[in-house]
Amino acid sequence: MECRSTPVIAYESAGVVAVAGLEAAALSAAASLGDTMDCTVVVTDSTDRSQSTGGGSKGGNLIYAPVAGIRGYLGRFEIVLAGPNGPVGLGEVTTGRRWVDIVLDLTMLGFISGELPPIRYYAPTHDPIELARALAEIPELVGSFEKPKFVNYGPEVCAHGRSVVGPAPVASTPVPPAPSPTPTPGSAIPSKSCGPPCGHIGRPGATGLESCSRMLERGKAVLTRLASRLPGYVIPVESEEIGSVGMDIWLAAIAYGAARVLLLVPPAVAASVVAELKVQLTVAGAILEGMGYPHEILRLVRDPNDEQMITELDATETRFELRSAGFAGLDEKCTVIRLALDHLFQEAPALRPLVSLPVGAPFGDVLLDEKRCTLCMACVSQCPGQGAAGRRRAPRARFVEENGVQCALCARSCPDAIAPTPRYLYDREARRRRRVLKSEEPLCCIRCGKPFATRGTVERVRARLAGHPLFQGEARSHI
Repeated sequence: MECRSTPVIAYESAGVVAVAGLEAAALSAAASLGDTMDCTVVVTDSTDRSQSTGGGSKGGNLIYAPVAGIRGYLGRFEIVLAGPNGPVGLGEVTTGRRWVDIVLDLTMLGFISGELPPIRYYAPTHDPIELARALAEIPELVGSFEKPKFVNYGPEVCAHGRSVVGPAPVASTPVPPAPSPTPTPGSAIPSKSCGPPCGHIGRPGATGLESCSRMLERGKAVLTRLASRLPGYVIPVESEEIGSVGMDIWLAAIAYGAARVLLLVPPAVAASVVAELKVQLTVAGAILEGMGYPHEILRLVRDPNDEQMITELDATETRFELRSAGFAGLDEKCTVIRLALDHLFQEAPALRPLVSLPVGAPFGDVLLDEKRCTLCMACVSQCPGQGAAGRRRAPRARFVEENGVQCALCARSCPDAIAPTPRYLYDREARRRRRVLKSEEPLCCIRCGKPFATRGTVERVRARLAGHPLFQGEARSHI
């Protein structure tokens, strides 16, 4: 079987560095970088001098202005200065250069906060060890660089990228902002609204390159030390980013014959990534338990010592008879999850028709209040996965549970009449069945005979206008 290589993201750096901070510290850092880098020094503690003078290295610039904000990533950092007439880009007061490649932020708190800063944004926050590391690494960051692409973003199926309605609370478990998962001009990707449980985004947010390296080294060190003590049935699988190993991979591994899946999480992993992994584990565990599989079949192990790790591995006594799945690996999370669950359902120790899931799960039904629904089709227009669908010739709202992702955009569009209900329906044919939620006969124009509204909508309008003085007697026939 031919496997496609992992897509990568390319970064280009010409060695243009912006050093921001107090004057003495910023000039000292720029001097330490020498003439190998093109440095622009932004002094943030003085605004009474000319805004741009000669200085810096390699013909760079010395800027005296407060920094209003910094955003971007390696090769495309944009720095906004607080000018006397409002915000101004760094390039407007230098040589017209809009972007800088690397940022060394020497301010006390830093201008970019978050668990995972953008790639090659250095903020030592007065830590001499981190500053020394940054000054040693920056001269090496000239040229072209690549890193694995952990997010396969499809705007055509994204619940929030496709729709004008914002993310709903039930589906918006935050994850740390990825350091430009799709760093291309004009790209659009949901920032802190989509967690790993999303059934359509290929992989959850990625960590910076240096964090990935540290996690790989820590995980390798543990398994290397324990190599001689590992049971023969343990298969170590190396991953550059533990957050990219989601429910699709876990369930597929079990469907292919794994007795357990253990996630070894090093301490360098961001807390919010760990929280999202736990969300997925809760959802996957509930689905598996609904079929009679033991809950310990999936487990997260957070930075264990050697003895704890051996104890976890020795606990793999949950054996069960299971034919290996035969479906091929696909680059579609939702499809892989359903294929794996369909196979596990066929082999399940205990069969149930469905199981309730926690709020935020990407599977489920919708409940429609027929008395409140006017068949306006707002829910249909907002549904990204075409779970909710209408019909042109007749006012009818239908739903296909297989296509629903529990994004709750339908509920945001019509909060009084529809509500998502997280669950997993094991019967594949039942999930794929197009179910009618509500249907009404259309009301036709009394003159041309063309259908223009539902009978229920017109009756409600009539009821509201019943006491209006302009619609009494013969005038009432016009409505």
